[in-house]
Amino acid sequence: MKLSFSLGGQRSDNASRGGGLSCLQCGTAAPTPDITFCRRCGLPFGAEPRSDATLPSCPSCYQTVGDDGRLPSHRSNVGRVDLVAHMEEHDQFPVGDDDLLESMRVGDRIRIGRWEAPFDLVRRYLVTGAIDGGRGRSFQHSAIVTAMAQLGRWGADAEIFGDQQEWREARAVVAELMERYQRSARLSA
Repeated sequence: MKLSFSLGGQRSDNASRGGGLSCLQCGTAAPTPDITFCRRCGLPFGAEPRSDATLPSCPSCYQTVGDDGRLPSHRSNVGRVDLVAHMEEHDQFPVGDDDLLESMRVGDRIRIGRWEAPFDLVRRYLVTGAIDGGRGRSFQHSAIVTAMAQLGRWGADAEIFGDQQEWREARAVVAELMERYQRSARLSA
């Protein structure tokens, strides 16, 4: 599966990158090799980000780049790479089975068993184990989100005081989904 993401209005994928540089502050890929400055930030491509800048995150694994504008490479002996190269590495090093999740998608929601929840929130939880939904997003309550919180805190086989049948059933289907989603990442590693 080839992923394509939009960063600052610029499309970034294997075909359009062409081995060019990227802005380490916002993650925008250089559209052509002859353009040397980022139109969005005004910095030369490859220059260190400003110390007060809000740094970008990978839309696939949700990691935020470090102060140097780079992330650790998934490949051995490569070191740290810019955000565009990091995103390209996800073609060979997926974070999970996104095709499975897409098959369960209903618009901007995901159906797991008989429950529905926000797709982005569930995907973020499956990848990171964090339920917050990311900075600037509101926490959304549902049986699935409650199940994710309980799984994260107590595990799949926990006996919870005051437990409800709905929560037990939701924990079971979310735990099964977590196993299926992560299986893809383990097989490709």
